[in-house]
Amino acid sequence: MVKTVRVIPASPKIFRSEVTAEPRRRRTAGYARVSTDHEEQASSYEMQMAHYKNYIESRVDWDFVGMYSDEGISGTNTKKRDGFNQMIEDALAGKIDLIITKSVSRFARNTVDSLQNVRKLKEHGVEIYFEKENIWTFDTRGELLITIMSSLAQEESRSISENTTWGKRKQFAEGKTSVGYSAFLGYDKDFQINEEQAKVVKLIYKLFLGGRSFYAITKELEKRGIKSPSGKDKWYISTVRSILTNEKYRGDALIQKEYTADFLDKTRRKNTGEIPQYYVEEHHEAIIPPELFDFVQAEIKEREKRGKHSGVSIFANKIKCGCCDGWYGAKVWHSTDKYRRVIYRCNKKYVHKGKPCSTRHLTEEEIKQIFVQALNSLVEVKENVIAELRSLIDDVCQMEELIEEHGRVEQELRGLAERLETLIRENARVAQDQTAYLKQENEIRALYLEKQGALEKLDEQIAERKSKRNTLEGMIQVVCGINGEQLAFDEELWGGLLDHIVVKEDGQVVVVFKGGIESGVDGCRGLFYLRKQSG
Repeated sequence: MVKTVRVIPASPKIFRSEVTAEPRRRRTAGYARVSTDHEEQASSYEMQMAHYKNYIESRVDWDFVGMYSDEGISGTNTKKRDGFNQMIEDALAGKIDLIITKSVSRFARNTVDSLQNVRKLKEHGVEIYFEKENIWTFDTRGELLITIMSSLAQEESRSISENTTWGKRKQFAEGKTSVGYSAFLGYDKDFQINEEQAKVVKLIYKLFLGGRSFYAITKELEKRGIKSPSGKDKWYISTVRSILTNEKYRGDALIQKEYTADFLDKTRRKNTGEIPQYYVEEHHEAIIPPELFDFVQAEIKEREKRGKHSGVSIFANKIKCGCCDGWYGAKVWHSTDKYRRVIYRCNKKYVHKGKPCSTRHLTEEEIKQIFVQALNSLVEVKENVIAELRSLIDDVCQMEELIEEHGRVEQELRGLAERLETLIRENARVAQDQTAYLKQENEIRALYLEKQGALEKLDEQIAERKSKRNTLEGMIQVVCGINGEQLAFDEELWGGLLDHIVVKEDGQVVVVFKGGIESGVDGCRGLFYLRKQSG
């Protein structure tokens, strides 16, 4: 049987006798964008706006519905382009039939965003005309050409981003700093000190040195009616911590704390070692003296090491029971009558079975008197104290040997990594006894982990000694600033000098200053002596 094919011709166009209506005029919008605020770009932006308005209005088959624009916005991502997004929204709502724009790169430099929006608009009967490339999206070749042009634009953006980043990092490596200003408390533009705001910064440091926790500082600032850096009444712990740890307040600048992870969506991430950082000393005028700033950093680490720090009261977690080694806490006596008063006693006084702790309680006034007495004992031999502190720095804070050992272990780690890499490559290139190979590989890996642990331990030791040095140097600065006998309790000196107080069973009170300096107080008598910390 022979196959036959019969062609069914297309239906001829049926002409109607009635007069058809004129074709509907297309509602047309223009879109313009520039990515910078440079003068030449600004003029280009104005020219684009005027050109498309005149161009659309000159067409008899188009109705001008408006111009949409974004100024100073990158084209690699459409999420933050308000003008663009409003245009798409209006088009999908049926308000626009045709969009005119300069080029594919003006529309989007992200291939995915470009195609998604073109297809979305096409489904809703909205066409786009790219003037420079002469592309109409309803054209059968339109999508292919847009894909090619968008990919080229995206690659151009990548190249520009990489070149810009490389140029900045090269400048940093050569010591040429460029720290972008972002509004933060204490400084105006170009890192000029704002005297009024600087007072708040200094107050925060003073409160911290006075023994206040981050939380207690926020409450004190709110109580005083001081506005936060963002101009709000409420302060947050994270804000206070940031102010107390930001190196810019000591006049330095750490560059590249964050980096752009993706050039397309401009995602910023915290730099945890992914790219180099650059620390610039004396970048601008300091609000907080460097030695005081370092002292605060050491105190923060010390509090973190101790665990929970209650700074609502400056006396909390500062007084230790000589009987059970527990901490004193505040207790209220006669809370409901005129004899009400706050005292401090061992929190574990009645916890132990049998005999309670025999250490006495202290009132706030007694604590203040004890500290003033001990402080004056210290001031009497001020020069000796300073000399002893400097001796302590020389004895227990030396880091040369540790740093030398750190460098040696790092070199050994690099050697082991190279050995392992060579072993793996050789095994891939030449057939070997896998049992022997795995044994050798495991031995190298085990040794690498061992050396890595040793390196981490050295890091801890170096960090600990740096912290001790900062503490002792900070204390020297504070002691140097004390002139003459102290007649009244000073909250800042309490927080800056005191490590803790020990109340012994026999009634004697020992005041332990930072750095291992102790002053025994028995009644009104101050017994002063020095004690070196173990290294």
